[in-house]
Amino acid sequence: MRYSTPFKAGAVTAIAVLALSACAPAATDADGGSEAPSEVSIGVITSETGPLASYGEQYLDGFRAGLDYATDGTGEVDGTTLDVQVVDDAGDPDKAVTSAKGLIGQGVGILAGSASSGVAGVLAEQAQQNEVLFISGPAAVDSITGANDYTFRSGRQSAQDVATAGTFLDDIDGSKVTVLAQNNAFGEGNVAAVESILGAEGAEVAPVLVAEDVTEFTSFAQQVVSSEPDLVFVAWAGATTGAMWQAMSQQGVFEEIPVVTGLGDSATFNSYGAAAEEINFLNHYVPEAPDNEVNDHMVSAVEESGGTPDLFTPDGFNAALMVVEAVSQGAGDVDAMIGALEGFEFEGPKGTNTVRAGDHALIQDMYQVKLVEDGDAVSPELVGTVPGEDVAPAEAE
Repeated sequence: MRYSTPFKAGAVTAIAVLALSACAPAATDADGGSEAPSEVSIGVITSETGPLASYGEQYLDGFRAGLDYATDGTGEVDGTTLDVQVVDDAGDPDKAVTSAKGLIGQGVGILAGSASSGVAGVLAEQAQQNEVLFISGPAAVDSITGANDYTFRSGRQSAQDVATAGTFLDDIDGSKVTVLAQNNAFGEGNVAAVESILGAEGAEVAPVLVAEDVTEFTSFAQQVVSSEPDLVFVAWAGATTGAMWQAMSQQGVFEEIPVVTGLGDSATFNSYGAAAEEINFLNHYVPEAPDNEVNDHMVSAVEESGGTPDLFTPDGFNAALMVVEAVSQGAGDVDAMIGALEGFEFEGPKGTNTVRAGDHALIQDMYQVKLVEDGDAVSPELVGTVPGEDVAPAEAE
């Protein structure tokens, strides 16, 4: 497996990254047969610095493991090389656009990433404008699904989180649900998802949105308590997670109101404090949840390379499998690659995944988990697996 020359654009520096191969008929030779391209270029744009750097690292660990898995460790499939360049977006949409334009100008035909919902949104726009394939990763904002013909998902979306939260509830009809979230694309997407999904079941939904630069959360926790909801749905990510939960605990939210939230990556497990065992956790992925050979392979591969399998590792792994499928069937031709991925069913670390043909959502299992004491720390324990079809988002128009 060879390494390519990194792409650079202004202050954005790409790291030298993997190259692998994939097979696909692309051109027709003089005898009427198929001829595979010698190379297809891929740009992976995700956070390696900035507030979501840990998510980007998880995604890249999974992506590298997935490439190795998809090619049986050879890095080659029928002589077609995929030249992969990784670019740090630092969570900045403007930087991501600059990087995408530079990569596309160099001949990149497939983009993948990002950890940031804001970045994923602008990359979807660039994919459509430039007619290149885009496989979005950890970014959960629902608007990515069905954004355009060129955009696909390799991870879950907010609607799947919200639907999974609903599986903890006996009857939402007539209930009041408060959504505590950051005032960004991710948070607003969760509010919209709760209104769309639980609101459609008869819930009254009220958001409490917090600016991303806020570091003191007491007043917001008090606002949650004073609204007297029947349920609090929390959608939060990034470095302020611990301070937010501390404020919620100090203001007695958990003593008054049932709280449902998504379980974040392992770095957050100890951030819930005394409330850890009181929260109902929906979950996208913990290594202990799936029981299949693909997950076992990914976990082993990431650990052997010095990484730690975590929340968004499967998103990178899935992205690599989708890249290889797209190129093996479409040979770098964007229309053919789109056709190859629409309806694509494959075995990923979480089990069977299906790319919904109509809007490119990724239908996948979700989990109910709890945190339990594990010495001086806490660790996740599987409560139940929620079948993907039971929490599939409504199809985007």
